[in-house]
Amino acid sequence: MADKIGVYFDQSALGIIDGEELAAHVSKKFGGACPAVKVFPVLAAESARAEIRADIEENGLNGVLLCGSSPRVDWDIYNFEGVIVDRVNLREQCVMSFRDADGSVPEAGDDAPELLMLMAKDYVNMGIFKMQKTGIPTPPEFETVKTILVVGGGWAGLTAAKQAADYGYDVIVVEKEAELGGRAKGMLKTVPLEYPYTDAHATGIENKIAAVTENSKIKVITGARLEMLEGLPGQYTATVKGEQYSVGAVVLAAGWVPQNTKVLGPLGYGSVPNVVTAAEFEKMAKEGTLSAKRVAFILNTSLVDGGDIYAPVCAEEAEPAAKKEGEEEAPKYVHKDLESVRHLPISNAISSVVALKQANYVCDTFEDGQAFILYDSMVVQGIHERYYKAAQNRLGIMMSKADIKSVTAEGDGVLVSAANTLMGGDVDIPVDMVVLPTGIVPATAKDPIMNFVYRQGPNFPDLELFEGYADSNYICFPYETRRTGVYAAGCVRQPMMLDAAEEDAIGATLKAIQCIESANRGVAVHPRSGDLSYPVFNFVRCTQCKRCTEECPFGALDDDEKGTPLPNYSRCRRCGTCMGACPERVISFDNYNVDQIGTMIREVYVPDNMETGGPRVIILACENDAYPALDMAAIRGKKWSPYVRIIPVRCLGSVNAIWVADAMSKGIDGVMMLGCKYGDDYQCHFVKGSEICNRRKDNIAETLNRLGVEPDRVEQYEVAIDEYDKVPDMIEEFMNMIFEKGPNPFKGY
Repeated sequence: MADKIGVYFDQSALGIIDGEELAAHVSKKFGGACPAVKVFPVLAAESARAEIRADIEENGLNGVLLCGSSPRVDWDIYNFEGVIVDRVNLREQCVMSFRDADGSVPEAGDDAPELLMLMAKDYVNMGIFKMQKTGIPTPPEFETVKTILVVGGGWAGLTAAKQAADYGYDVIVVEKEAELGGRAKGMLKTVPLEYPYTDAHATGIENKIAAVTENSKIKVITGARLEMLEGLPGQYTATVKGEQYSVGAVVLAAGWVPQNTKVLGPLGYGSVPNVVTAAEFEKMAKEGTLSAKRVAFILNTSLVDGGDIYAPVCAEEAEPAAKKEGEEEAPKYVHKDLESVRHLPISNAISSVVALKQANYVCDTFEDGQAFILYDSMVVQGIHERYYKAAQNRLGIMMSKADIKSVTAEGDGVLVSAANTLMGGDVDIPVDMVVLPTGIVPATAKDPIMNFVYRQGPNFPDLELFEGYADSNYICFPYETRRTGVYAAGCVRQPMMLDAAEEDAIGATLKAIQCIESANRGVAVHPRSGDLSYPVFNFVRCTQCKRCTEECPFGALDDDEKGTPLPNYSRCRRCGTCMGACPERVISFDNYNVDQIGTMIREVYVPDNMETGGPRVIILACENDAYPALDMAAIRGKKWSPYVRIIPVRCLGSVNAIWVADAMSKGIDGVMMLGCKYGDDYQCHFVKGSEICNRRKDNIAETLNRLGVEPDRVEQYEVAIDEYDKVPDMIEEFMNMIFEKGPNPFKGY
């Protein structure tokens, strides 16, 4: 903990605030605890930093508090070895955003209003007390295994294996089939992946297979499954064919399986001869057995007179598997057949371009071949627009928007009846064959595949929006699964074509390498990349309530034989959700803990009389979205109430109920919690943090009711990083509610 702190002010960031007045306040209030207090014209200047280094040497400082711009600015230039460094945001979230009680905004040259000085002093006090509760983390020594396990030997898996080997890492490839190549090996051609992007061509999968099998750094195990993965990033043990292998990280490239064709029944599949799936059609083309000269490719998601069907879709709905001994809840990894499944718009981009490719097969095979592509939406992304235009100009290929009325047998062929076509009116199209796209279902939806030895079960946790897909944060961290150290690539992550799968595999491999090298230094991989901290447990007070193990989004905690939390440090992403969950406050981080934030809250000056001194509101702002949104709002000229005090938190999942209790007992009139969006379209960097906080808020409301405090004095708001313009209105709305309610009943006690 820092007990000799140098406090430095950046006058260039303080505007109308007199830095010398703040410096005098610090010297008077903290005395010997802050032996060096100075004001610099420009804090970021090299001369200022040199003077700070001299102060560290002369005064034996073990803490440096920089008061000026946001910690998100110039974060990389204030690095004083062996010294705790922290920032106080007096520019964006104090001076720039300040609006006086009467609504006026001071101008350059004015004296700083009293409320502005009170705010600045509060923030400085909070920063010093925070530093006094902050230590320098010392991560455990950790030796990592520099071997990457690749699960899946298809296009993405082979790309990942070669990429990792090229970077100097040993690789183990596990493929469940007898041969490498995956589904790409069964393709005649791929949609264009190279200039001029107008013609399909060979996949080149044989070259990828050769590059892997001939590489001495890559061990290939075929006809095998990953039977078990236990341990933690950097020190995993993988069991394959009864043998154990030490690996540091995993690239999951297990691919996809076809959607159950039962959902294609309304379009004649299974009842009308010569109605086939796109995969079956591809096999005919590959084997040279294609005999149909007139082929209809249907890309529709509904029948005019029938029930909904869904073309390429996400995973089929899960049903609980059998509960295993020692598991509190059965994992959801066994899936059943469905009448209908959820439609993924991104899948249409796959089926549309595949239909173009296969329509060309017909014309390539037969001089008089005819292909009809009937769609309700044709989705062609990016450079593939060239392929679409080439198909439009090819004789023999006809494309039309259409509503499919029926698909019936007629003689030796098939009759497709369609309405609302571009040809006008209803049409009947006799063809030799109908081709239907099948959904891309990630392999993880059918099978646990990873077989984790985790308290939380052998598979990935279910995702509400993208069931079965091995995804962590679809928007922000595409390769990272909810099991740290395992990175998804290819169609196990989302429907995609070979070009995207190749890019995916490279990205996932680089993340796996980053994970190994980060674990080797004891630092977090993501999203708090480089964070040296880790959860510290006071097991003497632990009641084995298991809230921390159950709420951790990443499976970082197992149980020991007594039921006490067993940390797996390199699985941890440092979000602090376990800290927020613990009712006994036994979990902390050296540089982020319950006492630290609680002390900051208690140091806010709260007037006894709300009528004369105004209310006080604490804003707990998620550092990932809400805090930068507040910064951006201020930079763009937005203002808000002078009665709020903003405290950044790692994630709303880390918010402990004791902070709200501290605020209420202090006389704080309200607490706003600003965090990421949660629910189906979640944007929380730690997946479940905002959602968990929202659930805890219900418990807080019950406590406040018992104390006679209105529960709506504590409210949670969802904020995306690009919604900076909405944040001031949220604050205004909350403050209006506080003024209407009046003072906290505990004020003055």
